[in-house]
Amino acid sequence: MLHLQQLNVCYPGAEHNTLDGLDLQLQAGQRLALVGPSGCGKSTVARAVLQLLPQGSRCSGGLELCGQDPRRLRRGALRQLRGEAVGLVFQDPMTRLNPLLSIGEHLSDTLAQHRPAWRRHQVRLRAEMLLERVGIRADRFSSYPHEFSGGMRQRLAIALAMALEPALVIADEPTTSLDVAVAGQVMAELCQLCEESGSALLLISHDLAMAGRWCQQIAVLDQGRLVEQAEAQQLLLRPASPLAQRLVGAARAREGGRTPAAAAEAPVLLELSDLRCWHPLPGLPWSRRWYRAVDGVSLTLREGETVGVVGASGCGKSTLCRALMGLVPVRGGSVRLQGQNLRQLRGKPLRRARRRIQMVFQDPLACLNPAMAVGDAIADPLRIHGLASRAAARQRARELLAAVGLNPPEAFERRLPRQLSGGQQQRVAIARALVLEPQVLLCDESVSMLDAEVQAEVLQLLRDLQGRLGLGMIFVTHDLAVASGFCQRVIVLDGGRIVEQGPGDQLLRHPQAAITRTLVEACPRLPAAATA
Repeated sequence: MLHLQQLNVCYPGAEHNTLDGLDLQLQAGQRLALVGPSGCGKSTVARAVLQLLPQGSRCSGGLELCGQDPRRLRRGALRQLRGEAVGLVFQDPMTRLNPLLSIGEHLSDTLAQHRPAWRRHQVRLRAEMLLERVGIRADRFSSYPHEFSGGMRQRLAIALAMALEPALVIADEPTTSLDVAVAGQVMAELCQLCEESGSALLLISHDLAMAGRWCQQIAVLDQGRLVEQAEAQQLLLRPASPLAQRLVGAARAREGGRTPAAAAEAPVLLELSDLRCWHPLPGLPWSRRWYRAVDGVSLTLREGETVGVVGASGCGKSTLCRALMGLVPVRGGSVRLQGQNLRQLRGKPLRRARRRIQMVFQDPLACLNPAMAVGDAIADPLRIHGLASRAAARQRARELLAAVGLNPPEAFERRLPRQLSGGQQQRVAIARALVLEPQVLLCDESVSMLDAEVQAEVLQLLRDLQGRLGLGMIFVTHDLAVASGFCQRVIVLDGGRIVEQGPGDQLLRHPQAAITRTLVEACPRLPAAATA
């Protein structure tokens, strides 16, 4: 299905190859996971295979997809190959969906283009079946992408990839924004599709546990080269290369992490009381229905404390953060920041208060200006609020680039977001949120796109900042293991309500609510290492 031989890819303006002599083969029906640190070239493999590289990129070496070299195909034939032979699931769904098309129209347009003989009702029936298959109710057919959570948008992207039953599925971090229960369902569907059609699956991921659970083989990529490939169980239990050993070691350390000591009694930074955020669903004005994304949430956050928020996709985690930032309308309740009710502030007082609460979004590429260099994106908030001169803001941006691991900062500050890997984009988003030195930081899946090593570095960075500034954090994640090791308290949301809360390690060992038990049971784990 896929044969790469000494494949080289160099992006415009880059000094070195992103892929540097890569050799890789994928047979029909095989499930292969491609893993490696952020920036190693994993996503570039998918872009090269389908010739979705930026204009001016150089791609040389052997490349054969389904018996054809896509570089030699005319535009029409290449479009047909992309649409029918290969299904591609991107890492960042929001930037791949048309905001002007409804959820159903995305699927209907794809099916109508490639199945012109189908009648309208056949297209509608197939589209609704695909939505149900990935866990989206058919009555959301007329909703729009911005009305979906990040996890639900990713499920739509997977439905689009599965629509034409392709012979090859390339999934680039397909479950990054999904809770573990839905991620398991989605991966089961993808694997079932491969088995039914005899198609191959190339899974690009930084999650070794998930790779080992769903793929027969794992290939490790480093600086654009293949450094190790083996059966999944063998690689996870006996990694041979130094990089694979570090990645497996970091993953095991995360699974065995301990909850940090609880914060001592400290001043209250943020207090929510019966917060409600409802969205109107399509329908007649006199019979309006509401989607209760957040439905009566109350919590308190103190200085130096981290509160984790977990739950299934669509439970209201991201909506809660956006409501605190004032990005979505609040229907009821109060939000008090250091005693001030933000819902009662207007104009300049509200703007000054908003500086004290910042957010790291789930999808970094969607929240960064595609035409603005990342150094300017980080410095921009300082200039907007009149807190630094241009030179001082630029210097502070360099310091933060270095602090989040993008070294040397001079090599990154002039790059555009699309010239960075997904993990690098997320680190830029974290640096931009930190530049105003907020007192409350909202982290919406802020480490979900990072490999285990970089994830540990970013979490340590957040801990250091918290210790220095007394920062309070609300840490939204679908990974209970990360929440348990990083947060003093964890709350579990279901249907917009808190159904369980307590220390993270306690929730892992003795989950009480049904959704908590589901999340714990579905969480993929590395195979147990043999003891001496």
